[in-house]
Amino acid sequence: MQIILLDKVVNLGNLGDIVTVKDGYARNFLIPTGRARRATVQAKAEFEARRAELEKAAAEKLAQAQAAGEKLNGAVVRISQKAGVDGRLFGSVTNHDIAAELVKQGFEVHKSQVRLPNGPIKTVGDTTVVVALHTDVDVEIQVAVFGETA
Repeated sequence: MQIILLDKVVNLGNLGDIVTVKDGYARNFLIPTGRARRATVQAKAEFEARRAELEKAAAEKLAQAQAAGEKLNGAVVRISQKAGVDGRLFGSVTNHDIAAELVKQGFEVHKSQVRLPNGPIKTVGDTTVVVALHTDVDVEIQVAVFGETA
């Protein structure tokens, strides 16, 4: 299916690109989330009429993400979990836990934006985690996990 991208999509294209994707990806993800429209003649004409407006909105989103990224850059998140004597956690620290702690600190972060490169954290110590605020804005933060003895 051919679609017009209304937003930048990672590994697919930028605003205004006409790309071919699988039908399910377009119908179930891109179109319902407002990131794309079917590439019909009428949709192409409407997009060209609104192109400047969409580009301005995308630039504002990017500017907001960059401002939030500068505030978040270098932040340290401290999480306390129950752990054994060898430093392994009973359970793990997930992207949900990290996002919840960042929200408590006053940052607007969703759990889907927190990227754990090696999966959930299962040991006590410091770990570097990436927070993707925008497709072009990735911020590294430190997560310090402390162990509680039961």
